[in-house]
Amino acid sequence: MSNTPLLDLVNSPADLRGMKLDELRRLADELRQELIEVVSVTGGHLGAGLGVVELTVALHHVFNTPTDRLVWDVGHQTYPHKILTGRRARMRSLRRGGGLSGFARRVESEYDAFGAGHSSTSVSAALGMAVARDRGGGTNNVVAVIGDGAMSAGMAYEALNNAGSMRTRLIVVLNDNDMSIAPPVGAMSAYLSRLLSSKSYRSIRHVMKDLAHMFPGPLERAAKRAEEYARGMVSGGTLFEELGFYYVGPIDGHNLAHLLPVLKNVRDANEASPILVHVVTKKGHGYPPAEESADKYHGVTAFDVVTGAQKSSKAAAPSYTSVFAKALIEEARRDEKIIAINAAMPSGTGLNKFAEVFPDRCFDVGIAEQHAVTFAAGLACEGYRPICAIYSTFLQRAYDQVVHDVAIQSLPVRFAIDRAGLVGADGATHAGSFDLAYLGCLPGFVLMAPADEAELVHALATALAIDDRPSAFRYPRGEGAGVELPARGEILPLGKGRILREGSSVAILSLGTRLGEASKAADELAARGLSTTVADARFAKPLDEELVRRLAANHEVLITIEEGAIGGFASQVVHALARSGLLDNGLKFRPMVLPDRFIEHDSPTAQYEQAGLTARHIVAEVLAALGVEAAPGTARLGSPRS
Repeated sequence: MSNTPLLDLVNSPADLRGMKLDELRRLADELRQELIEVVSVTGGHLGAGLGVVELTVALHHVFNTPTDRLVWDVGHQTYPHKILTGRRARMRSLRRGGGLSGFARRVESEYDAFGAGHSSTSVSAALGMAVARDRGGGTNNVVAVIGDGAMSAGMAYEALNNAGSMRTRLIVVLNDNDMSIAPPVGAMSAYLSRLLSSKSYRSIRHVMKDLAHMFPGPLERAAKRAEEYARGMVSGGTLFEELGFYYVGPIDGHNLAHLLPVLKNVRDANEASPILVHVVTKKGHGYPPAEESADKYHGVTAFDVVTGAQKSSKAAAPSYTSVFAKALIEEARRDEKIIAINAAMPSGTGLNKFAEVFPDRCFDVGIAEQHAVTFAAGLACEGYRPICAIYSTFLQRAYDQVVHDVAIQSLPVRFAIDRAGLVGADGATHAGSFDLAYLGCLPGFVLMAPADEAELVHALATALAIDDRPSAFRYPRGEGAGVELPARGEILPLGKGRILREGSSVAILSLGTRLGEASKAADELAARGLSTTVADARFAKPLDEELVRRLAANHEVLITIEEGAIGGFASQVVHALARSGLLDNGLKFRPMVLPDRFIEHDSPTAQYEQAGLTARHIVAEVLAALGVEAAPGTARLGSPRS
């Protein structure tokens, strides 16, 4: 007999709409259990999904999705939504090659109205859909679901401000799962929310507003202000009212008896104005191990359902993130001017460890990368040494600040760029593919890419010693190479690479952690009689032009390899070669970069295989350049890079 008899009947959200309240409650319980079972096998984001089970059931019960658009912010809480929208059978392929994404994706389902992996985009996208609906004469609802954490980003307020100034029907559900905004909720709050969202209350409110228009100007304004602030005192929604939203809440997001009538009232509201429904939930709700965990099981590996114990293999080497954190702590012990900054990712960047040692020198600014960069610039102005630790893809969100507030002023802000290159299960939204290109084009920027964890320690020390310009060092997610770590980082000569292996016919110039693959390729080429030099560039900028000239002048083939898109390190190299005339005399130069397409979620090993950036691909590139036919298994994969 099935443990999920009601869930077994759900093939699409339409199957929820005839269910009664007690059935929906049982369905939510079954959905929560299914979610736990799935993620215990696949790993992934669990706590956020557990927190929105009842909300997901309520939204799909009340609204006519997919005609009614449902836009999820970030998307890491959409696993229950995926289960209810026809993807249950595929859930155990989650975040695996060829399987379901860990986020909402438009190409995956018509129920995923907007794709996301980064936060704070939902209200903007939903407003665009609502305006498009109005211009096309449509009548469907548009609902954005945004978490209180995502509300720490300026983009969310930009969208709320814009929406509040327009006569457009838009529903925003604020999923407050940290109690950072809401007061305690209960029966009285639920009653008031039903009242405030009801048609009768809204009609009375409109009558009172019409009466207020008959008062003299000062009295009209006073009456309007009194009504709004009275509602604010009752419901806590003054901020959103001031932004132009009709505020309803807070509501217990785990109580369907409270949620359903409010959502139905909001759905049936006819006036052309935006509404914000404030729902309070608990991350990890309904699964004790998650509720008791400090991070509410935000992101987990496979785990034991009964105990909650996560399964993990013993790491062969420390992660790059942990090496960075430890090295930064040691540097900060010697230099009180070091300040660390992150944007809502303290554990992801390792700065949670730094904060344990130096709580007054570590700042988590929330999901506000733009602010983080300019905040760091202000610190640099006053002689401090700020380290801004942000994922590569998240730093993209602050590019104008990097250019305008840091680079133009030549301020010594140091950027520790985690998740450089391909990142595995998180897929294209989190892949650090572009930082070499978008930072390498900025005048005066020092840009490093350590080849292993020991080199990362040296890169940090080097960045801290640069006091006259901005600098950055990028490093990947996951384990290091297992090399011995130095007691303290060495300050590297700026713009100088190193040669690890001398040869005479082929040169491989690597930037970053593909150096191991370059060495493997050199071994195979040597076995074929091709004497190969392997060099580690260390710096994308300033480029070691002396090293580049030496490699170009003394070898028939020069290969560059990097974990970045076109426009990055290889562009710096080819520019130097062209200006030196070294491309004029028959040098066979071949750049190896990430392909000109987004690479989907898979294991990092599989992703780099797809990208054509492994040892066998290097060998095939060299052989093709020399006109030598490759043996089976080393066939040149030129098409992905074309």
